[in-house]
Amino acid sequence: MRLTYLYISVFAAGMLAITACSCNNNKQADKPVIIKGLYSFGPEVKSIRECGHENEFWVTDSSAQLELQYSQLNFEKPYEPVYIEVEGIKKPSDKVGLGSDFDTTLVVHKLIKITKEIPLETCR
Repeated sequence: MRLTYLYISVFAAGMLAITACSCNNNKQADKPVIIKGLYSFGPEVKSIRECGHENEFWVTDSSAQLELQYSQLNFEKPYEPVYIEVEGIKKPSDKVGLGSDFDTTLVVHKLIKITKEIPLETCR
């Protein structure tokens, strides 16, 4: 009887720990982050490569400013990279459709900076 109670107690404690960890991870995923990197935009690609890292994210522009200001830079061809600083939330990418080749999608809520001038010392 005591052994059964011990097993149940250990199992319950383990489940509680797993639940607490998964709740904490969800809060972390919803936390806004500031990303600085090279943004490319065109008919089939909206992506950012984070400066100083190998990370590349699919971009969804919920601010309605990123794509607008990119188009106002008047590039002759699509996909010309620009330096941006944005605030947003990272989430897993959809499994099908545009962006499915990326593990993570950056949902942009705020455009902080966009420029054709790429800072070579931090973003190559």
